[in-house]
Amino acid sequence: MKAMSIKWKLVTAWNALRYRMEESLNNEEGIGTVEIVLLILVAVGLVLIFKDKITELVNSIFSKISSQAGKV
Repeated sequence: MKAMSIKWKLVTAWNALRYRMEESLNNEEGIGTVEIVLLILVAVGLVLIFKDKITELVNSIFSKISSQAGKV
C-alpha cells in the first residue's frame, strides 16, 4: 500500500513539474527558453556526475520498500 502511495506521489509531483514547465515555456513574461535549456543542462550534468550515487540511493530505497512490504 505504501509503495502505491509513493508511486502516486511521484506521479503527482511529475505532473505538477510538467505543468509548471509548460506554463513557463508558454508564459512570455516568465523565464526564457535559454534559461530553461541551461537549467536542464545543469540537471543532466549533475545526474551524470552523481550517477553512481543516485543509482545506489534508488536501489537502497527500493530494497527497503521490498523488504518491508511484507510487514504492512
